[in-house]
Amino acid sequence: MPRASSRAPAAAGSPRGARVCGEDSGGLRKDTSDMSFEELLELQSQVGTKTYKRLVAGNSSKKEGSRPRVQNACVADKHRPLEMSAKVRVPFLRQVVPISKKVARDPRFDDLSGEYNPEVFDKTYEFLNDIRAKEKELVKKQLKKHHSGQEHEKLQQLLQRMEQQEMAQQERRRQQELRLALKQEQRARAQQGHRPYFLKKSEQRQLVLAEKFKELKRSKRLESFLSRKRRRNAGKDRRHLPLSKE
Repeated sequence: MPRASSRAPAAAGSPRGARVCGEDSGGLRKDTSDMSFEELLELQSQVGTKTYKRLVAGNSSKKEGSRPRVQNACVADKHRPLEMSAKVRVPFLRQVVPISKKVARDPRFDDLSGEYNPEVFDKTYEFLNDIRAKEKELVKKQLKKHHSGQEHEKLQQLLQRMEQQEMAQQERRRQQELRLALKQEQRARAQQGHRPYFLKKSEQRQLVLAEKFKELKRSKRLESFLSRKRRRNAGKDRRHLPLSKE
């Protein structure tokens, strides 16, 4: 602490210190950048913190204002050649000319293709049924040539998948015909002055099942269908039964 006390009189006795102490807070024009840290602390204790901050802020703004204004750079042309930084390594393969990226578009899930109408779709691509029938006959001929082996299993699976697709298409066509018949019936009732009645989804499913039952009975496949249904239900019930203790 004696060191600090010895410097205080010297600072006060110096012409710099006398000039600082002699000036009031409004007339301080001293450049604080040349003052030491102890002199700054002494100045802050003499004039107050608020005046000291205003003095330092005024000197800094004055210092910044004294700098020459930089002339605004011209706007760069967007068609000029690309300037690569020397600090970054230039890649071996770089894109010189911008290329528009090709985006793949699936027409099945794109709104630009319009709404899906099953009736219009079946009429438009009705020629595919003849192609599928020819392919099915070709698979059957190939299956007769290969009676065993891995090729026989592949052809058998292919034929089974084609038959399942054909059955699903026939089922979908029957449902469309049933819905179309219901629409025509509702339209006829509306023309006669009756109030239209729209079937619920549960009622529509019951009509579809009734139509399927009639079709199975007509094709004499009802018993095999019911037997498979019983076995499937028995397997489901067996899973819920408690395990037998041996």
